[in-house]
Amino acid sequence: MQPTLVILAAGMGSRYGGLKQVDKLGPGGETIIDYSVFDAMRAGFGKVVFVIRKSIEKDFLEVFADRFLKKVPYEIVFQELDMLPGGFTCPPERQKPWGTAHAIWVARNAVKEPFVVINADDFYGRQAYETLADFIKKNPEQTTDNYAICGYRLDKTLSEHGTVSRGICKVNEGGYLSSVDEQFNIERLSNGTIVSHNNDTPVSLEADTLVSMNFWAFNPTLFQIIEEKFKAFLPKHIHEPKSEIFTPTLVDELINDGAAKVKMLQSDAKWFGVTYAEDKQMVLDNLKALYDAGEYPDKLWE
Repeated sequence: MQPTLVILAAGMGSRYGGLKQVDKLGPGGETIIDYSVFDAMRAGFGKVVFVIRKSIEKDFLEVFADRFLKKVPYEIVFQELDMLPGGFTCPPERQKPWGTAHAIWVARNAVKEPFVVINADDFYGRQAYETLADFIKKNPEQTTDNYAICGYRLDKTLSEHGTVSRGICKVNEGGYLSSVDEQFNIERLSNGTIVSHNNDTPVSLEADTLVSMNFWAFNPTLFQIIEEKFKAFLPKHIHEPKSEIFTPTLVDELINDGAAKVKMLQSDAKWFGVTYAEDKQMVLDNLKALYDAGEYPDKLWE
């Protein structure tokens, strides 16, 4: 059974200043989504599911209709604020999406096989897709013990133009996650030290710390788990305008409860992404270097 790639592309891009999902970053005008789909297909994935907002559907289709949408099996699902479990109604003042776990949940009717979840604005690298595809091939059973994550070194995932949020991963001797701690406002100081400003006192973080970049391998057992967690979350937080369910936080709860096992995988692939508008030139330069090294054909979809 070929895995499905689920691309979370409904974000609002508030820090970037626009729709990162459709920004042209490659030498031929390619978006990061183009590379994600291309790398997944050559790693053996069978289908792509895009999670977007209805309001960006027109822009999304205009960019991709004449590229891979005619060549790759795909579905589009929408993540809207009023898409909640039965019995709950979205407050009219709510504007912020409910988080990455909610984005995964809205894809439940389109995904019946093991799947990999990624962010639309992150470049993960060809070898990383191969690593997760190989894990799924070797672990085909659809159980909560067959989850995985491809982690990256913290120092390789920072922006020079502002703070970032990362899931700090701890791994046990068996190679499985023992915890994922979502840390906010992480930055590299002028002296090279990496710190998190989660609390009043900055906390130093090691450069080689493995972090989650929301590059997960799951299977459909996760959908019912998310729904149950969401039903418990909403009565307490539904009227908090910025409340969200983050995938790393959800996974951490499952690990602590003994409800799931998540294998930590690593790849030599290079990650880069566009959190801020100022990150764009770095992405342009990295993609050109990959072309120059022969990693991609001159025309990606021909």
